[in-house]
Amino acid sequence: MLNVIIVDDEEFARSSLYFLLQENCENVRICGIAKSVDEARELLLNEDIDLIFLDIAMPGKNGFELIPDAKAHHAQVVFTTAFDQYALKAIKASALDYLLKPIDIDELRETVEKAAKLIKHNAPEADKSESLKQLASVLSDRSEIRKLSLPNGQGYTLIGVDEIIHIEADSNYSVFHLENREKITVSRILKDYEEILPDDQFVRIHKSSIVNLNYLKEYNSKNGLEVLLKNGEKIAVSRRRASVFVEKVKLYTSFTSEK
Repeated sequence: MLNVIIVDDEEFARSSLYFLLQENCENVRICGIAKSVDEARELLLNEDIDLIFLDIAMPGKNGFELIPDAKAHHAQVVFTTAFDQYALKAIKASALDYLLKPIDIDELRETVEKAAKLIKHNAPEADKSESLKQLASVLSDRSEIRKLSLPNGQGYTLIGVDEIIHIEADSNYSVFHLENREKITVSRILKDYEEILPDDQFVRIHKSSIVNLNYLKEYNSKNGLEVLLKNGEKIAVSRRRASVFVEKVKLYTSFTSEK
């Protein structure tokens, strides 16, 4: 049996993965569920854990900060995340595998089988390195991810990156303004999306705003620098971000004109 813990700050993600493991992986014993890195550290101290299913983007400490603890306790790590752009960093952190939410049952089974084989045979570092190479190969074969999975409380809403007009911060939430005029509010801070969206297309123009340059109609300095988007919305550009914004626009327009 594999002793497993689940680490995720989203209740739906925790319960969904718990159910999938219980129903599809007979060789798994779930020893605990944690909402944060600190809670996971407590579980590692009190249980002999073989495998950690670990979310990355969590409030406070992100999943990567648990890696040293996992290594110290000889536990394998499988990252579970809605952000595919973390893939390369996951490989560098020596993750056993990388599952994109919503988690596919067949991929989950394969991951558990892979973990069981490594742990059963006490695989040497060479075998683990080969496993990482295979993971890197699979991820590099994927075309650039152009979708986001936005948690909605009961599950996930899948949206295309190109559907996003702009994102605004609302305290610890982010509000997505979409091409179809729909708005989706997500319990993630704006910085999480600033880090994973393509930075040649999306620009943080204010502490509370990220805009998609695809929807930029004009910008001017009549009332301080502001942008006009194709949906008619006007958004101020902060002074400290103005020069970066202008440079990004220049690069973006020269790149799109070459296409």
